[in-house]
Amino acid sequence: MKLLYPTTLKLDVPSLEGFAPTLHAYDAHAPIPEDLIDAEILVTWANSAANLSDAAKRMTNLKWIQSLAAGPNDVLAAGFPKGVLVTTGSGLHDRTVAEHALGLLLTAARRFDQMREFQLQRRWPQHLGGPQPDRPKDRFTTLRDARVTIWGYGNIAKTLAPHLAAWGATVRGVARSPGVRDGVQVYAEDSLAELLPQTDALVMILPGSEATKDALNAERLKLLPKHAWVVNVGRGTSIDEDALADALEQGRIGGAALDVFKTEPLPESSRLWTAPNLLVSPHAAGGRPQDAEALITYNLRRFLAGQELKNVV
Repeated sequence: MKLLYPTTLKLDVPSLEGFAPTLHAYDAHAPIPEDLIDAEILVTWANSAANLSDAAKRMTNLKWIQSLAAGPNDVLAAGFPKGVLVTTGSGLHDRTVAEHALGLLLTAARRFDQMREFQLQRRWPQHLGGPQPDRPKDRFTTLRDARVTIWGYGNIAKTLAPHLAAWGATVRGVARSPGVRDGVQVYAEDSLAELLPQTDALVMILPGSEATKDALNAERLKLLPKHAWVVNVGRGTSIDEDALADALEQGRIGGAALDVFKTEPLPESSRLWTAPNLLVSPHAAGGRPQDAEALITYNLRRFLAGQELKNVV
């Protein structure tokens, strides 16, 4: 039995040794070598579409794919047979994505982006300094007393929420099923019409699927207060980008900070580049799976024992 691991990530390989499979490194941007094509286990991270397509066609012995991505859309789109088990890297990106979302929220509130723009022009941004109103109702300027709605309340949201609460924000979640999770009230999506008008900052952490395509559309954007900001660290497909550009250009929302887009890199022709009060982050929130070895080892033990694996798609 062979387990293939990608060279796109520096793994602590010795910690994976001692099991039945032999471990083999492979280039995630090249065809699978002929002497490795009979492997039964494939670990993927940042693989090229061509590499995955090649693996789907030629790796006929493959039984299990361990993706290190939170959402393995690339693996699912590659054409692997339905009998191949796919598990995700859910949980490996919680801290990094939550930290990035917090950074984008603080930038939106404190307008560090404008300070940098003025600095490059050797100008003093007087409107951002000196005496300022405390927690004005018509602007998002602080996390204290801010009403933050997290749409897509999973592991990343659970990591982010306590940090927001520590700064004094009121956090509410939206998910497919309602309930209380770690002390945070989570609502079903049919409550969005009620929640969005009461939102100062909307953080989107939705997965990519047909069900979430253009979830934040023109109709829902109109429900947000004029000062509200939108932060997206989930999937770019969850926002109607033209509707968002319209809302920003017409001043109907306060701003947006986006880490993900429908097409990446963001095309030069995109309206989002020049939309007012929009921060472009180059899909930088994740990209650093943490403790991947522990997940691989846990699932490998269960795979060899014929038990159910963690994070099965």
